Order: sequence, then C-alpha cells, then structure tokens
Amino acid sequence: MWPDPASKSAALYERAAQVFAGGNTRLQVWVDPFPVYAEKGSGARVTDVDGVTRLDFTNNFASLIHGHAHPAVIEAVTARIQLGTCFAMPTESEILLGELLCDRIERVNEIRFCNTGSEAVMIAMKAARSHTGRPKIAKIEGAYHGMYDYAEVSLDSNPDNWGNAPRAVPFAAGTPQGVLDDVVVIPFNDVEAAERIIRANAAELAAVLIDPVPAMCGMIPASPEFLKMLRTVTREIGALLIFDEVIALRLGYRGAQGRFGGEPDLTTFAKIIGGGFPVGAIAGTREAMAVFDHRNGKPLTPASGTFSANPVTMTAGLVTMQLLTPDCYDRLEALGDHARQRIAQAFADSGYPGQVTGVGAMFLIHLHQRPITDYRSAYRRPEEAAGLRALHGALLKAGHIISSTGAGFLSSVMTEADLDQFGEALTDSLKNLASANGKDD
Repeated sequence: MWPDPASKSAALYERAAQVFAGGNTRLQVWVDPFPVYAEKGSGARVTDVDGVTRLDFTNNFASLIHGHAHPAVIEAVTARIQLGTCFAMPTESEILLGELLCDRIERVNEIRFCNTGSEAVMIAMKAARSHTGRPKIAKIEGAYHGMYDYAEVSLDSNPDNWGNAPRAVPFAAGTPQGVLDDVVVIPFNDVEAAERIIRANAAELAAVLIDPVPAMCGMIPASPEFLKMLRTVTREIGALLIFDEVIALRLGYRGAQGRFGGEPDLTTFAKIIGGGFPVGAIAGTREAMAVFDHRNGKPLTPASGTFSANPVTMTAGLVTMQLLTPDCYDRLEALGDHARQRIAQAFADSGYPGQVTGVGAMFLIHLHQRPITDYRSAYRRPEEAAGLRALHGALLKAGHIISSTGAGFLSSVMTEADLDQFGEALTDSLKNLASANGKDD
C-alpha cells in the first residue's frame, strides 16, 4: 500500500531513478516520496502494481472522458491495429474525425492534426504570426497552454515577481529575453485592464490566446463581457483570437465556444479527441487556416509530423467523440454538479475552510474561502499548497485519485454513488487535516 517502501511502486521508482532525470518522464505524475505505478484501468477505476484499486478523477489529466479501456474504443482500435498503425500516406480515418469536428463546432471549418496539445498551441501561434505578419502573442496571466516557451510565460508567476500589473515572467531557466519581449500578459476577466494592454500593443500583436476556463485562474469561466471585449478588440486591431480547448472541449457538444461564445479564429484541441492516444489539432475558419495550404506553393506555416493523424489515434478519437452525444454531455453536466455539491458538503461537514469551483464535469478544490476572480486570487499560498499535497496523499490512501492541484475531471462511466463515496472520503480526509493543523498550532 502506497507509500510503503516495500511496495512494488517503490521498487519501480528505484529502477526509474536510474534511467530518468528525477525518476520520471512526466513531471505532473510525481508524488512525494514516489509515484504510484499503474497496472491497469477499467471504467472509472485504476489498479496499481500492488493490486490497490482507486476511483480515478484525473483520467490522464482530462484526456479520458469515457474512462479507461472503454469497450467500444478497444474494439475499434484492435481492429484498426491489425490493418497497420501508421503510414507515409493519409487514411480515411483522419477525414472522418475531421468531418465530425467541423460539423459540430461552428467556427471550425478546417482542421489539421498533430500529436499533443502543446504542439497544437505552438502551431496555432505560428499560424497567427504568419497570418498577420506580427510577432507578439497575448496570453492570460497564469494560464497553462503547454510547453512551448512562449506559452509558458507567466505560467507560475508569484507575489515576489508578478508586479503591480501582469508582466512577462519566465517559467523555464534560460528563457530568451526575445521570447519575453514577444509575449503580452493580460489579467483574466478584467475587461478594462486587459483591453488597455492589448490596445497598447495593437501594432505588433498577432493573436490573443485564451483558455475559456483556465484551471490556474481558479477553474472559473471567462465572463461574457471579457470574451466580447477580446473578440471586438482583436477584430478592430487585426489580430486573431485563439481558443485553447485542449481541455475545454469536454464542456459542451459544440465545444466551449458553443457554450460561452467568443467566436475564435483558431481553436486548439487535444486530449479527448484522441480517445486515449496522443493527439492534437489546430482548427479554425477557412481564412485563418489558409496559412497551411500548400497548393499555391510553400505554405506560410509549414506543419507536419511523422505520427500526425495516425489511424489508431483517429479511430479511437472518432469512437470517443461519437459516444459524446448531447445526452452524454447532459449526464456529465449533472455528474459535475453532484460532485461539486458533495465537495461543498464535505467542507461544511468537516469544518475545514475551503471551497470548490468548476464547470461541467470538472472541479477544482481550494483550501481557502476568498473570492476567486483571476490567477492572483486563485494563487495557492504556501500553506494552501502544502495542505493540498497532504489532501492528495490522504485521498490516494483512501482509494481516490485527484490531481496534486486539487483538480478532478469526471468520466461518463462514473455514477452518483461513486461521487458519494468520494465525498465521504474527502470529508474524513479534511477532518484529519483539520485535526493535524490543530495539533500543529
């Protein structure tokens, strides 16, 4: 049982530490003192290498909207693999998934597949620069958009370096000054301040990039006024509006833009459109996507990849998206509402100060009660971050997996009974955390 040093997970970590820097190849899966290693997954649950089964609210960080090893996905992929996994030729499978996404989402007229969400955002930024001939990208302070160096700017700014107004703060050591100079940072949901900053950079701004429900800004939606301002101002200054729906696509049958509006020129997708396999996509209006068209010579934005649109991913993604009917989305919405109600009740019953935010089948736990409006108000203070780490570990021991940041992403195979069990475990964990804090005092 984790974190038993005699467990199989501990032994695997010792081996991993010999071949991986830091002992892992994905930083977000790290858990102190060592991660839990998965053996298998089925439906809403994951069984680790020591035989412990847990209810999974991470679903590989929001990429498995139908849970693990969904029978329909497994059947389709198994049949596809027998025909070959990748070719130096296109296949009909990419057309089928492309047609589905273009049919569902109004502002998606054309689409181009890649292999990760990070890659999708990177290519979208390059496309915006090609389209406008301008160098700068505006992004929300604290918003996560993958590992492209421009996208990482101000990802983890803090009270020691964020200043009075948002500014470009490097995430990775060695970030070139030129990268910082070409990223304009704006506050989330502050219409007046964001508009002022965007207009001040109008002549050089290629695009504004926004996740409509950024987790690091508290997992609250962009306000209608904020989205309307971004759309109005970007059109006036000739810049593109890019929606990052790598996660937010799970919020509605017609995408987050169908739910919240905004009318983006470009949209990035990943996660659920791959059905559990690596995927990314850049999509948008025909005008914005024209930079990829090679038929009149070299495209303004060359974009390709060895495994882009491979038929295994396309097949899994197609089945996954076909299962996401309007009724399925309605059920996910109801499950999300129930989960947030149970979490709020857990705080009330335990007496531990906290709150829950989220939209659709997503939630984010906060160990404070202050109003959340943007990245700075959602920013976890040191004691809150430590509390979340302790809560994450306690829930692992109790048989429930959330992210180390307190986030959860529900799957369609979950039930209200699952969420009730989670609520009970959360209540007990919060009571124990409160008791431990009381002893520390």
